[in-house]
Amino acid sequence: MNTTSAATASAVTFVWLGMVLGISFLEAPLKFRAPGVTIPIGLGIGRMVFRALNLVEAALAVVVIAAVALGGPPAPVTALTAAVAVLLLVQLVLVRPRLNRRSDRVLSGAEAVDGPRSHDHLVYVALEIVKVAVLITLGIVLLTA
Repeated sequence: MNTTSAATASAVTFVWLGMVLGISFLEAPLKFRAPGVTIPIGLGIGRMVFRALNLVEAALAVVVIAAVALGGPPAPVTALTAAVAVLLLVQLVLVRPRLNRRSDRVLSGAEAVDGPRSHDHLVYVALEIVKVAVLITLGIVLLTA
């Protein structure tokens, strides 16, 4: 793989990783522990933050895909790039809309604020964990490509 493409894809991959770690695993759980933040306020903030994160993730994915495609990638880089893109796509197309519908119900009062976490939330978290592992692996593989 050519060095410019590998360096670009690697840098963008690690920026993407940092954003996911910072938002999904730091900001998201901590906001509900802040004084005065109710579940509805936290849901409202979370929706805005994750909408922005997902837009940035989509843009970063496009940059990584383009850099990899232009760089003559080895098979492992292609597979990892495809895997992280598919994970993001599943989150955006299948899981996020369901989470948004549930938060709409909670915010409208149609569903209990203190109810159990949804199955969809757990799926989203599991996908985030897998996405983090794939981003770490992709970044490392790109550094050695």
